[in-house]
Amino acid sequence: MLGDVTQTTDTPAPTSYRPRGRRIHRAWFVAAVTFVTIIGAAAFASLPGLLIEPLHSGLHWSRGTIGFAVSVNLALYGLTAPFAAALMDRFGIRRVVAAALSVIALGSLLTVWMTAPWQFVLYWGVLVGLGSGSMALAFAATVTNRWFVARRGLVTGILTAAGASGQLIFLPLLAWLVDDHGWRPAAVTVALSALAVVPFVWLLLRDHPADVGLAPYGGEYAEKPAPVPGAARRAVTVLFKAARTGPFWLLAGTFAICGASTNGLVRTHFVPAAHDHGMPVTAAAGLLAVIGVFDVVGTIASGWFTDRFEARRLLAVYYALRGVSLLFLPILLAPAVHPPMLFFIVFYGLDWVATVPPTLALCREHYGDDSAIVFGWVLASHQVGAAVIAFAGGVARDLFGSYDVVWYASGALCAAAALMALVIRRPRPAEPLPAL
Repeated sequence: MLGDVTQTTDTPAPTSYRPRGRRIHRAWFVAAVTFVTIIGAAAFASLPGLLIEPLHSGLHWSRGTIGFAVSVNLALYGLTAPFAAALMDRFGIRRVVAAALSVIALGSLLTVWMTAPWQFVLYWGVLVGLGSGSMALAFAATVTNRWFVARRGLVTGILTAAGASGQLIFLPLLAWLVDDHGWRPAAVTVALSALAVVPFVWLLLRDHPADVGLAPYGGEYAEKPAPVPGAARRAVTVLFKAARTGPFWLLAGTFAICGASTNGLVRTHFVPAAHDHGMPVTAAAGLLAVIGVFDVVGTIASGWFTDRFEARRLLAVYYALRGVSLLFLPILLAPAVHPPMLFFIVFYGLDWVATVPPTLALCREHYGDDSAIVFGWVLASHQVGAAVIAFAGGVARDLFGSYDVVWYASGALCAAAALMALVIRRPRPAEPLPAL
């Protein structure tokens, strides 16, 4: 039987996992629950770009001020991720994720009563940022590392695509709510969607294959490791060790540009930029949702490619193509959706987070058991890059009256990221981090 284990005592006694029969391994059910959890939490990532215009016109806040709150959210999202990975090792996945979803719901709900910019920074920037950081890609990396040995690239692609699927589900709904009923009902919807996922996490997710007497998919059985004390200390220690290696800085640099050109730029500023050219908010939000559709396809395909091709070369191709597409975007924006714009949306969607599976694969190959925490720090650079562009984009729009300079600058940065990816040396088997 696939995934079954013969037990003669209270302690599981399997030595390896061998695919037999037709029963689906429990790891795939854990991956499915993780997928649904990330989808349910994706609503918070869909909202910031829809809030810029209504908050600017309704509360008379500058776009730079609104962009600052979004940048705090994005930065904390990234900076929390490595500590969240360590906390999952210490307290378990279920507890950390359930607490994170509750914090997201609280922060989103409190924005309904805000009247000053500092409240937006506190509620959306700090609370939602901290909660979403614990729901970041480090969550997917931890689940993948614990439950899978075979098909890791594919599973990483699937779980990464879950965020795009959530965007597909929530973005048109949130755009309609903001357009017809104002931004407050949309904030309440985000809070309720986060809370709705908590029971699934608590009842269905399991922290480790040994909890149910199984080996990871495609691997050998191992006892569940003891909780690791000093989660914050471990996260910082891993950072200092990784920072002494060249690949870490190249991965962090390329991923910072990835965040700048996706979450910071397109997710935050595409809707207001399209609106500047006369496109209705709902139509622009619909285009972002289409990006979400093709993001699912592109990310899963990237996971498949990562299992078969050299990761650093894949990264170079992805960044180069992304940079070229951004250089064309300013001439494509128009009051109505037209075929060249649709081509950009499809192309950009396929490339949106296709960078994640090869980046995670390089972290895993270079840093072994610490790879989830190292990836958390690399993800922090992703979100810091996103935060810088989220803020700079709003300031540029206030100063120049358009986003053109930001599109061109981001295209140039993507070209630099392609070159950086090629410089990453080939990973060595079981390469240890240097001692402090």
